[in-house]
Amino acid sequence: MGLRYTELAHIQADIKQGKTSCEALVLHYLAQISAKNAEINAFLEVYTDEALAQAKLIDAKIAAGTAGSLAGLVLGIKDLFLYKGHVCSAGSKMLEHFVAMHTSTALQRLLDQDAIVIGRQNCDEFAMGSSNENSAFGTVRNPYDTQRVAGGSSGGSAAAVAADFCFASIATDTGGSIRQPAAFCGLVGLKPTYGRVSRYGVVAYASSLDQVGTITHTVQDAALLFSIMAGKDPLDATTATHAVPTATQINATQASRQTIAVLAQVADQKQAIHPEVWQAYEQTIEKLKAQNHTIITVDFDYLKYAVATYYLLTTAESSSNLARYSGVLFGHRSPHAQTLSQTYLQSRTEGFGAEVKRRIMLGNYVLSADYYQAYYTKAQQVRRLIHDQINQIFAQAHCILMPVTPTPAFEIGQKTKDPIQMYLEDIFTVTANLAGVAAIAFPAKKSAQNLPIGMQLLAPAFAEAQMIALAKQL
Repeated sequence: MGLRYTELAHIQADIKQGKTSCEALVLHYLAQISAKNAEINAFLEVYTDEALAQAKLIDAKIAAGTAGSLAGLVLGIKDLFLYKGHVCSAGSKMLEHFVAMHTSTALQRLLDQDAIVIGRQNCDEFAMGSSNENSAFGTVRNPYDTQRVAGGSSGGSAAAVAADFCFASIATDTGGSIRQPAAFCGLVGLKPTYGRVSRYGVVAYASSLDQVGTITHTVQDAALLFSIMAGKDPLDATTATHAVPTATQINATQASRQTIAVLAQVADQKQAIHPEVWQAYEQTIEKLKAQNHTIITVDFDYLKYAVATYYLLTTAESSSNLARYSGVLFGHRSPHAQTLSQTYLQSRTEGFGAEVKRRIMLGNYVLSADYYQAYYTKAQQVRRLIHDQINQIFAQAHCILMPVTPTPAFEIGQKTKDPIQMYLEDIFTVTANLAGVAAIAFPAKKSAQNLPIGMQLLAPAFAEAQMIALAKQL
């Protein structure tokens, strides 16, 4: 196929002109996976025969003029999305052999528009991680430098798109799990407003923060996938009833003369931010000024508390969500257990990895009777303060600009010995999840070592269209 596609419009134009086909596209991606996946470790399972069969069906639909709007889009799915008849392991030994009995709503909506699923992608176990080093099935490596991480928890999803293993991926973002790997791999990562996209059929990490989003090459394709996935789902009571703009409406939105807020407290972190990331941040601010946008500096007093608040709440929610994986109803059951208590203890000991165990124990600690008020309740109160102050900022500004991460992609193993250092990778991403607002990461520049550096925009809840328009302009 020669040409590496980065826009669905180009794929569909070439299919229309007979220059390629869905089958040729799938064969191309399969060849790329065969050549490089052993090194990158992005895909855990590739649906070779199924993807080819689906491609032939969609080629026939294109010829008949009945194809959906995503015809020609070859998709990878994070190993958290249920896909009927397929294994969904959540990157864990606990669910290594679990076969889904239904398909997640977000994925089904894309399939209904003729997206082709090529395989499931590696991720940190139960989405717990910032580097994709916590997967039970090995670390994902960054295609730009295989000695560095691809980011987490959706590292396989980002690495697969960056390595040309698939055209786009769908993934989840609980505290930056789409935006951080997208930034590390030079891609666009969209985290919609909480409740915009159904979480039905997606393995839960922290239910009040998880959101389904996309990893793509372009902002336009992020908008298209978002417009199809989003919307009320009767199977998920947390989905919002707000009208979802079409891709045409989103792409027609203009980002003229917006007011963009930058946080004074980001500058307070300058010593901890890599010089090239800081330079990219300043260059993005200057670019916005050159495009006639107004930049205002505002205070966000709670930035330094965001990571602690996030980890208190997510560990509490995850310890509750993961209680169901006991080896009794489903999940790994230890063959060595003789009694019920041994079944619980040994199945969970063998099935869960170190980071998941750490977060379960932290979560149970903060939810315990002695510490509930001191930690969990306090974290919920701070979350409300974060939510309220972010919305006060949005009363003055259309969007907030921040770096995605303090550094470009770091070396594998560099931060695994110090969980606190790893958790601090999330300092700029968790705020959007705690406040429930929309965010998008986009490539800003490359470092001297040719490593991608990303920036992000945050926008008010349900204001994805104006945020996407500004990201496209940048």
